[in-house]
Amino acid sequence: MGVQHHHAHIASVLAENGMEGPVIGVAYDGTGYGTDGHLWGGEFLVADLRDFHRAGHFTYFPLPGGSQAIRQPWRTALALLLSSYGRETYDLPLALLEGRGESEVPMLERMIERRINSPLSCGVGRLFDAVSALLTGRHIVNYEGQAAIELEQLADPAAEEVFPIDIMEEGEGFLLPSESFLRPVVEGLRRGRPHPVLAAAFHNTLAGATAEVCRRIAKRTGIREVALSGGVFQNVLLLNRLQAALEKSGLTCITHRRVPANDGGISLGQAVIGERRACA
Repeated sequence: MGVQHHHAHIASVLAENGMEGPVIGVAYDGTGYGTDGHLWGGEFLVADLRDFHRAGHFTYFPLPGGSQAIRQPWRTALALLLSSYGRETYDLPLALLEGRGESEVPMLERMIERRINSPLSCGVGRLFDAVSALLTGRHIVNYEGQAAIELEQLADPAAEEVFPIDIMEEGEGFLLPSESFLRPVVEGLRRGRPHPVLAAAFHNTLAGATAEVCRRIAKRTGIREVALSGGVFQNVLLLNRLQAALEKSGLTCITHRRVPANDGGISLGQAVIGERRACA
């Protein structure tokens, strides 16, 4: 029996809290195979313990080199920069582009253009990687989640700045433009703004935009409970900011307490979904 990765994430937090759903499920992680053949990880689902539908997601961006982009976050940053700035990317005064040689960056650009070993992803974990590559200088990781952890550690918890984000609609769902989370960081770097403030603004913006999409889904569906799962929610700064924003919107926030938010909790969700479908 096939169980979609992010549905299992939401089912795990429902099962842990003794809930059946439906809920608005926010599943943020690095990678999980989606039903459209792309890599998911920035998901808004309306889900219960048997089924789900996708109510929104982040826009897709390529991962040049596939798994290499996970080990080398600067590649993901480059893909998002090229999407945002095009050829102007080469003129940006970014440390990320220094010392790459005359052939490495153009080679990755050609890979992206020709879709050679450059799968599409909407993973928020990969977005964290890209922003971390810009702000912390973490261009190569030595363990899973390193870039995101260092970005959280860099962020100034007292900073309240939020970047403007335009939420788009696609059919009956909502889209968060991935590039819009990166571009203000780049503009801040160009103006010499402090890295800890920009890191905090990224967290604040992600929390605020996520809460707003949930509010809009709640308005359409009448569902007031929001369940959070996925490895990105091991980030305490983001989790606290998002919980506060959801509560301010009048929504109930459901989180993990005993079961891991990351893929360590996936098996529980798979088992519960399997049991519900088998007994249907």
